[in-house]
Amino acid sequence: MPEPRTPADIEADIVRRRHQLAEALDELAVRVHPQTLVGDAKARASAAADRTAGRAYVAVNRAVSQARGQFVDEQGSPRLERVVPAALAATAVVGLCVLSARRKRR
Repeated sequence: MPEPRTPADIEADIVRRRHQLAEALDELAVRVHPQTLVGDAKARASAAADRTAGRAYVAVNRAVSQARGQFVDEQGSPRLERVVPAALAATAVVGLCVLSARRKRR
């Protein structure tokens, strides 16, 4: 059977619990303070932007590597059977754009 508590024990327990409640209230006040809420929102937005930028970087890097793989072999030499047709097609597109712009001016 537990020993009966003395008035001093009860008083000490009350003081300890008041201190705990005061700490909890202080913590809640900090959490719901407008500056804290704004800071948390900024941190979440910044983290989301960083994640998005990181994903975009990875996607672009992957696409560039795949495109490069189409025009360069394993040793780093250009694949002429793919480079020449692509260069001719690009030249044709640029030529058509120039002709179209000239016709629009007249």
